[in-house]
Amino acid sequence: MSSHGTPIPMTAHRAGPLTGTAEVPGDKSISHRALILGALAVGETTVTGLLEGQDVLDTAKAMQAFGAEIETRGDTWHIHGVGVGGFAEPETVIDCGNSGTGVRLIMGAMATTPIIATFTGDASLNRRPMARVTDPLALFGARAVGRSGGRLPMTIVGASEPVPVRYATPVPSAQVKSAVLLAGLGAPGETVVIEREATRDHSERMLAGFGAQVVTEDTREGRVITLTGQPELRPQSIAVPRDPSSAAFPVCAALIVEGSDVLVPNIGLNPTRAGLFTTLREMGADLTYENEREEGGEPVADLRARFSPDLRGIEVPPERAASMIDEYPVLSAVAACADGRTLMTGVKELRVKESDRIDAMAQGLRAAGVEVQEGEDWWAVTGRGQGGVPGGVTVESRLDHRIAMSFLVLGMAAQRGMSVDDGGPIATSFPIFEPLMAALGAQIQRNEG
Repeated sequence: MSSHGTPIPMTAHRAGPLTGTAEVPGDKSISHRALILGALAVGETTVTGLLEGQDVLDTAKAMQAFGAEIETRGDTWHIHGVGVGGFAEPETVIDCGNSGTGVRLIMGAMATTPIIATFTGDASLNRRPMARVTDPLALFGARAVGRSGGRLPMTIVGASEPVPVRYATPVPSAQVKSAVLLAGLGAPGETVVIEREATRDHSERMLAGFGAQVVTEDTREGRVITLTGQPELRPQSIAVPRDPSSAAFPVCAALIVEGSDVLVPNIGLNPTRAGLFTTLREMGADLTYENEREEGGEPVADLRARFSPDLRGIEVPPERAASMIDEYPVLSAVAACADGRTLMTGVKELRVKESDRIDAMAQGLRAAGVEVQEGEDWWAVTGRGQGGVPGGVTVESRLDHRIAMSFLVLGMAAQRGMSVDDGGPIATSFPIFEPLMAALGAQIQRNEG
């Protein structure tokens, strides 16, 4: 069922050409960080282009609970921050809904302030592991008390005398890195994060933009990020670029639906996020970057995606996984329509997302008539070529917005369409998905009642 109410079954029928311009929402990762760092700055931060999906709205409510003043005027968000170390103790439980990014970053932001906060979420979030964040936060002096297995609901007792930390991330995770860096803001001295594989660097870019001293070096032991603690963050005016993870859905749909030509403007192409587009081009996708530029320290371009009948399976290198971890589900939908085998390795992180995304996609693709092999850290989709996926089945979305949208995209190219048992979670990240795709020519039907 949906994380926010009654299940909403949906069906995507086989589509004719998808054409037009797809104005996707603002980047979710940057939206979360803009709210949190705005709340930790002294003065008023303004944000335009913020993704107003449920995940981000839950983070905004959390920042208000910690004492920041937030209001919207027109399409601009105004955040009056309380300064590093200025968070107040929340009077109520912090509900982060479906957002692993939100809860983990907020835990980091409050962990070096001597306050107590309790966090919870929906059924999906409450199954996800939090020890990967609470373990390094304990090094600062914070304490976490939660359910068995390190799961929500969980209470964090912030460190009364925080100490700086040097921490090597055991798995590639921008959430873990960002939580540690945000905690480092409240500790004296230098906090150091070492990551063997580079992950999305929005936190480092935005911390520097707010006035924190952040130094990144590539060394033999990996990427070393050093943050000087206890800065006074300066308020900023932030224009959020559009989300490459959301752009993935109209882009991938255009590639597999015959006759399609779709323009997706103003997409953030941070190299730590653009792995999917590189992979699609290697598969033979007709995907071009137009009007390349830089906005707010982030590379941006307009993407043009055209129907690509000669897509072929490839081996996606494991070192690319961190730059496209959220896009593997929709990549597998494209792979199902390609010729040959697409092998994806180094992807065990997919097992602990909103759902076990490898299992969710594998089960659904098999039901749709596609061959899938899988292991703990890899999976492979053997494509049936253009127009070769039978479809015509209903699959489980498992409270996971990306699983739901990926199968609906596949349905647009499958012979008999595809249905999901619950499309409700889509609103957490892409609240305009249905009307946006309909405007391009897709036929997505709600099967309520």
